[in-house]
Amino acid sequence: MKMTPALLVVGSLLVFWCSVFVAVFLPALTLQEPKSEIWRESTDLEQTGHDLYVANGCSYCHSLFIRTVDWDLGASRIAEAGDYVGQTPAILGTERTGPDLSQEGGEHPDDWHLAHFMNPRTTRPLSLMPSWEFLGSNRIAALTAYVQGQGGKDADLRVARQRKWKKESAAAVDSGPDANVEWLHANIPAVWREMPNPYPATPADLERGKKIYQGFCINCHGPVGDGKGPAARYLKPEPLNFTTLRRHLVNNKYIGGIFYYQVMNGITGTAMPYFKRELESEKIWDVSNYLAVEFLGYTDAGLEPRGIPAAYENAWTNTYQAPKLEVSNPKSQIPSSKLQTPDSQIETSSHP
Repeated sequence: MKMTPALLVVGSLLVFWCSVFVAVFLPALTLQEPKSEIWRESTDLEQTGHDLYVANGCSYCHSLFIRTVDWDLGASRIAEAGDYVGQTPAILGTERTGPDLSQEGGEHPDDWHLAHFMNPRTTRPLSLMPSWEFLGSNRIAALTAYVQGQGGKDADLRVARQRKWKKESAAAVDSGPDANVEWLHANIPAVWREMPNPYPATPADLERGKKIYQGFCINCHGPVGDGKGPAARYLKPEPLNFTTLRRHLVNNKYIGGIFYYQVMNGITGTAMPYFKRELESEKIWDVSNYLAVEFLGYTDAGLEPRGIPAAYENAWTNTYQAPKLEVSNPKSQIPSSKLQTPDSQIETSSHP
């Protein structure tokens, strides 16, 4: 066969399109990624939120995948290709100016997300994220649903846990401030309730605690610790008023371990997040001392039981006097049977 320009062009096109078919179209038609164990179908509201996430460029600051090198983020599960089946487009992102969101579902309750989207500084005072108030309540609800769905079936369990404890914490708040504190303390392991702060409350320690409070806590609990920060209007139950704790010292002296446990572990169902992955131990103890001194006028730092002091500590004596009891500690009217509910009894739904 005589080689002609026309034959050369036709042959080249045939080779090109055969290559494209084998390399692109054939895999797309035949390869199917199996769904992962946490995958589930997105709801219509979540899909609307996904579209908003893409349209507003959220992936410029947030990623949606956890790598094996992300152990320092407290990751417990590495992302799999099967997590993203059916997502169109799958916008995983490459930047982490903000935190990764691939397992964000259930990390916070819905009202925390509302406050955060309205003005991120209300929940994270040092946040660089812009306000999304212009989206309006309906679109913020859709964006919240999308974020709460990140993590699939694992996220559904966490969201259900948040909603279960929100009902109980809201009921405790409705019972009155003293009953609420009694309920909160009853859900702290006993060993923490009688643990004094092992760190001294020196001026330097209190300044460090103040800085942490301003960087993480002030916009919920307020400058004077009364729970009336700018985020409070979005939150139910509202943030704790620290000044009420003067009436609830354990044995009229212990408060440090209670503060530490709740800052470390958060209060699921409320907007109070856990900080065990963000703040190392000394910072939590320092902010605990600051809360006690600034808002209660008392700290149990250095009381017994105590161990060997850290090598760097200077001599310090606790001169703070426990406050006189304003009233006898009232007993919570909440049945003790409601204090703990195993996660196995929490009902989950694919429509968080």
